[in-house]
Amino acid sequence: MNATRRTDPINVVDLFAGCGGFTQGFHDFRSVGDDSPAFRTVAAVEHDVAAASTYALNFADEAGGVDHVHAGDIEDWEPDSKEAQAEVILGGPPCQGFSGLGKEDKADPRNKLWQEYARVVNAIKPKMFIVENVDRFLRSPEFALLHAATEKPDGMLRDYVVVRQSVLNSADYGVPQARRRAIVVAVRRDIASLEGLNYPDPSHTKHVKNSGEFIPGAGPDPWVAVGPAVFEHTPAGTSTTELPERTCAPLGVTLPGVFLTTDLHFGRNPTEMSQKRYRAIPEGGNRHDLPPELSTEKWLAHKSGSHDVMGRMYWERPSVTIRTEFYKPEKGRYLHPREHRPITHYEAALIQGFPPGFKWSGSKIQIGRQIGNAVPVGLSRALAGMVHTALRG
Repeated sequence: MNATRRTDPINVVDLFAGCGGFTQGFHDFRSVGDDSPAFRTVAAVEHDVAAASTYALNFADEAGGVDHVHAGDIEDWEPDSKEAQAEVILGGPPCQGFSGLGKEDKADPRNKLWQEYARVVNAIKPKMFIVENVDRFLRSPEFALLHAATEKPDGMLRDYVVVRQSVLNSADYGVPQARRRAIVVAVRRDIASLEGLNYPDPSHTKHVKNSGEFIPGAGPDPWVAVGPAVFEHTPAGTSTTELPERTCAPLGVTLPGVFLTTDLHFGRNPTEMSQKRYRAIPEGGNRHDLPPELSTEKWLAHKSGSHDVMGRMYWERPSVTIRTEFYKPEKGRYLHPREHRPITHYEAALIQGFPPGFKWSGSKIQIGRQIGNAVPVGLSRALAGMVHTALRG
């Protein structure tokens, strides 16, 4: 007798949820031949109230109301009976302590939050959990401890086995951004059929074979270039430096908002010197292209170092990793490929894969942080396909 294929949505809990990039990808996924939602969010936990409010604006109704979006410390959260029915837990515990951009402080208390993640996993007992983090996470003491917790007979996660641990590049999944993220997948030991689970096959590739000529259908498509994917669809200039005057309080805390992604196309007020520098940097160029009179003593003294500082994006390549201060060219390759300005919050959100109608709350800085910290939606959607195949395929 043939087994009946389950078609009910897969319940998901999102920990350290941010504004919801991970959830958005799972929300967008549809299985072949079925236009109904394949996943249903039942709860989210996020410490930052602005990010949690953005999450609530977009996903609280699906989760059953704002009561299922916990804007506070994960230490203070316990799943209720509905949330305990989740089959999947997602989440990226804070990575500042072992990020290559930080001080790599192994004693940073935020690094220990994976233990709270493990506590929630033990409380819910999902069939699978996925941890997302910076690529250096796999070389961190915290990952070593997490992995050990699945292998020791008395480990916190002894009921689970890590089946995949590797770094995936978002550009390999159709995202117009080369962003490398560690993706760790663990499954419950009593579900032996899940242990053969594989990462989703890349849909795109950096290097196209066939003597440089792309042949459709012969393999993965070329990486998606950020110019045609994003900048062809956004205004060349900006008409304001501010967000619209609005307020909202989806979680009881008054914040600026609600803003759509399309409301985030605002600029900055660069100095005359900054404007001269912008005009002097060619596509793909950086601070090394500046004449001495437009450079700084520090830049002139350091001829090596980062080639992304004051860098201009390439039109025909994916963007660099979108970070939390993408609107500051001195922080990286964040100049528009052709216009003499930094990229806007609108453009950064599109690069991350957020839809134009996504709803945002918070100040300009808070929304920038939400965008930069998010899981690229295209990568999340690919992972959703992997999960759906394992649990419903």
